[in-house]
Amino acid sequence: MRATVILPASNEAALIGACLQALSASDPVTGGVQVIVVANGCRDDTAALARSFAERFAARGWTLDVLELAEGGKLGALNAGDAVACAPIRVYLDADVILTPQLLAQVVDVLDVPAPRYASGALRITARGAISRAYARMWARVPFMRDGVPGCGLFAVNAAGRARWGEFPDIISDDTFVRLSFTPEERIGVPAPYDWPIAEGFGRLVRVRRRQDAGVEQITKDYPHLLKNDDKKVLSKRDKVKLALRDPLGFAVYSGVAMMVRLTKRDGQGWSRGR
Repeated sequence: MRATVILPASNEAALIGACLQALSASDPVTGGVQVIVVANGCRDDTAALARSFAERFAARGWTLDVLELAEGGKLGALNAGDAVACAPIRVYLDADVILTPQLLAQVVDVLDVPAPRYASGALRITARGAISRAYARMWARVPFMRDGVPGCGLFAVNAAGRARWGEFPDIISDDTFVRLSFTPEERIGVPAPYDWPIAEGFGRLVRVRRRQDAGVEQITKDYPHLLKNDDKKVLSKRDKVKLALRDPLGFAVYSGVAMMVRLTKRDGQGWSRGR
């Protein structure tokens, strides 16, 4: 197989079908793809739903393996998937992400080089409610999200890139850890988009943003050598004014979430998501 897709899933019965349906509709990938779903700590039928896609993938010459772990935890699931992965290119995919058909092949093609590389697609932040849609509009305009390759919900590395770390460490933000393991020049964004949903409602946005901030703080403390690869741009006052004038509601919601996180700072170790 040319690429392995590792998909950790904990109680994702409501979402994993759409994720695997989109993945199975991907454009052809020369050499084939190994898909590994790691159902961890599930109390629903996530694993059974994943296995129902076996014939669909087999018809394409791809393989599907479903691992079941009694204990929940994304990092353990990622490591379990890596332990049985057979392809040099690794794609790490969240169960709530919806790929467009062109994305997987584009990512695999840009990673098929000897030098270390990291890749992701063009992020489309999705939301249903008015508050979360407003937050998403503003977040998408932040320079890091607009111009960078954040890899939210989907990131991939080639063999030389994966060799930069062993097992995933016990961290909050696996995507930040992996992204900062590569220089900006080694990170590639392909044009094909994918959909990544955010938390619904102001309270959930605050909880998830608090966890995100805690993840960044943890990496700053425990992996300071990675910070040299950070290319986030700080918004100037002028830029903030422009954003506020362009989208007053979005700016108010985004700023309100950030302010609430600062005012109610807590331990970010617990898992937070909007569903």
